Order: sequence, then structure tokens, then C-alpha cells
Amino acid sequence: MVISFIAPAVMACALMQAVDLKMAPATASVKQLTYAQLDGTRNAATLVEPATPSTQPRPAILYLHWYEPPRPTSNRTEFLAEAIELSGGGALSLLVDTPWTGEQWFPKRDASKDYEFTLQMTRDVRRALDVLLAQPNIDKTRVAVVGHDFGAMWGALAVAADPRVTHFVYMAGARSFTDWYLFTPKKEGAEKDAFIARLAPLDPIAHLAKISPRPVLLQFGTKDPFVKNEAATAMAEAVTGPKTVKTYEFEHELTYQARLDRIAWLKEQFKIK
Repeated sequence: MVISFIAPAVMACALMQAVDLKMAPATASVKQLTYAQLDGTRNAATLVEPATPSTQPRPAILYLHWYEPPRPTSNRTEFLAEAIELSGGGALSLLVDTPWTGEQWFPKRDASKDYEFTLQMTRDVRRALDVLLAQPNIDKTRVAVVGHDFGAMWGALAVAADPRVTHFVYMAGARSFTDWYLFTPKKEGAEKDAFIARLAPLDPIAHLAKISPRPVLLQFGTKDPFVKNEAATAMAEAVTGPKTVKTYEFEHELTYQARLDRIAWLKEQFKIK
């Protein structure tokens, strides 16, 4: 295990910004597409790959964004600049919309179906993996899922269940879905206890333990109001296989340095430049 602590980055670099597609380099191809989900609806996604076609096996990455409205990156653009940079080393990335792409998703969700939704969303992540791996010339030994916030949590469930994924990046996810579902609507007493007990088998921390022996990078902010330091430590300890744990003196969005570390880790794992 590798553990490191990163001091505060310069504020101008730390804040994540939406990416202008016009800034994409000529070496990258950025395509907008939709694909069929399991319920028959169409889901929007962005496919990023090298502009020059290649017949060589390519590493593949599925990106699952965070939920932080009204931030401009609270959607699939969160990882666009990262995917473009990794395309320079030959990687292909799929950045997908999620239910939490919608700003009002969380307060307007049907909380009575949180359990069923959690299971369905795990299946939807695996469906996105189907789409990613259906692209030509994918190297099946180099397939990563990168998730932030809810994206990390559902990523953990999907990766634990899907042996097609060879690498995983867990960014500032909570130990349990109930840690966040209980923000609204509130539950108390026996109702709360029953809700937590029912969701417990779906706790990301339990599924992180099932990902071994595949390598995992975990990234947390030491000032994160939603994922406390003790929770971050517990999740890192739950990973029993190869792992790299990095913390940053910042909040839930993490820092520009976190992005640099993530890119470096993926390049090292995939053996690309």
C-alpha cells in the first residue's frame, strides 16, 4: 500500500472547471452519443479516443461523475479534460450521464425506492461497461472505472460484481448510501434503523473489500464535510488488495493535484505515456 498526503494546491488550480470542447487538441476525438439502457431508455455519453485510428489494443476507462449542483462539473464533463489527456497515450474513455446529472435528482427522487434504485443503478453502470467494451480494439487486461462521490459508490458495487474491470479509482465516496440518502427525507428511530439495515448489504465499504486482487486508487479530502477522515480511513483499510491511498487538504471536490495523481496512476498501471 502507498499512502501520501498532499498539501493545499493553489486555489486557482484546485477548483475544477467545465471544459470547453473547442479546446480539445487535434490528437483527440470527442464524440457525443446515446446508447440503450436496460429499461429501453437512451442515455447520453461522451466518447473520447485518439484522433488517429489504431489497430493496437487500447486501454479503456469508464468515468462516473459526482453530484454537486450547481457546479458546472456536476455532470459527465467533470472528467473530460482528463480523458482527453489520457487519449494521448492511446486510452479510450466513456463519460456517461447519470440520474444525478439532473440538478434536482436528489431532493425529487422517490426515496421509498432507494433500495431498488441502488440495485438498478449498479446494473446501469455495468451496462455502460458493455458499451465501453464493445468499442473496437479494447485491451481487456486494461479496463478501469473511475468514480467520484456517488460515481465512486456505484462504481464500487459494479466493479466488485464485474470481473471485466481490472482497475478502480474511488474518489470521495461515502461508506454507505444511507449516509447520504438520510439527508432527505429524514428518518428517525425504528424507521431509520430498518432503512440502514436494509441498505447495509449494498454499502460501498463492503464491496470495496471484494475488489481484490485488482489495484485500487483511493482519493479523499481531509476537509471533506461529507466523508469524514475516519470514514476515509475505514474504506482504505477495507481494500485488501493492491492499493494506493492519497489524501488532500481540501474538501469534497478534491484538487487539481488529485487529478494529476489520478492521471499518473492510470498511466503507470496501463503502461502508457
